Amino acid sequence: MLGTEDASAPSPAAHRLPHTRHMISGSAPTAYQRLRESLSAQPRVWLVTGAAGFIGSSLVADLLSLGQQVVALDNFSTGYQHNLDDVVTPEHAHRFRLIRGDIRDLATCRTACAGVDFVLHQAALGSVPRSVQDPITSHDVNVSGFLNVFMAACDAKVQRVVFASSSSVYGDANQLPQREENVGNVLSPYAATKKTNEVYAAVVQRTYGLPSIGLRYFNVFGARQDPNGAYAAVIPRWVDRLLTGEPCEVYGDGETSRDFCYVANVVQANLLAATTSDPAATGQVYNIAFGQQTSLKRLFTMLRDGLAEKDPSIAGAELTHGPARVGDIRHSLADISKARRMLGYEPTHDIAHGLNEALEWYWGRKGRFELKEKVRAVML
Repeated sequence: MLGTEDASAPSPAAHRLPHTRHMISGSAPTAYQRLRESLSAQPRVWLVTGAAGFIGSSLVADLLSLGQQVVALDNFSTGYQHNLDDVVTPEHAHRFRLIRGDIRDLATCRTACAGVDFVLHQAALGSVPRSVQDPITSHDVNVSGFLNVFMAACDAKVQRVVFASSSSVYGDANQLPQREENVGNVLSPYAATKKTNEVYAAVVQRTYGLPSIGLRYFNVFGARQDPNGAYAAVIPRWVDRLLTGEPCEVYGDGETSRDFCYVANVVQANLLAATTSDPAATGQVYNIAFGQQTSLKRLFTMLRDGLAEKDPSIAGAELTHGPARVGDIRHSLADISKARRMLGYEPTHDIAHGLNEALEWYWGRKGRFELKEKVRAVML
């Protein structure tokens, strides 16, 4: 979560929207490339909350590569120091400041926001199951902490806050693709916190004049995503199990589908949202995804086959099935036309390109998984 200073319906297997186009991994849309060139020429000061998480550390890495000044805030409850160590090189160290603190503390948020141009607010307690088990802590971090960040940003006269919302706000809305204006009843405490965030952001902009933009992430994946713990996301969890020879379990029949979004697309969306010059683009929320629907069974096949190219023994792995989880939505597929139109968002990585890069990263750290398996064996 938060971060050295100490501050106490369609076929889910492969549905694709007509306007979605594959782009070669690493290619950059013209508008986004111009933005990157502009930022390199005129560096700004950015606060990234939740900087030690996998999305936060990806933002830190990209901002530092563009010559920006970065303040990172994290309490390391779900993030890791090694994520930051991976991305903050000695040549970047003089432009990077880490604050170890919690967004539930207003004074910490004020310290972090001082002198900042833009805030990229990623800090949160994620996971639907976690929120079902402990809704009070999820609310405390995701709502009270969120409001602390926004009020501290107001006091510091920050130019704009971009915050992470979630596709979970669509709840039981069954119309696909999901469009920003068509939300249903939320199905979990986590989704309720994210919906409340969107309400508070709009109120703060109207009342105090702080421009903000919310980004509804759809199942983000990529390097440095944590495979450990009860609340790990499906891609790193299955990669971990495939690499260590453990069974991969799917909740339900495996036909549940998601619009998986590679983290490079999310980085692009954050930078575009923070810097758009169109005032009409603020005070709104946007779907951030690729616009492609993939079933969990199909995802498993892609992961297994990709890793089997490196280790043929993985080719025989099969899914096991467990009961469906409370609070999970059945299908998700984003309409990203609003983000395209208003922000100039053009995702560069579909799920295949994203998995190619992510699996290379996980394979390069295979020794960590093997060591973890040895530790498990000793403990047993």
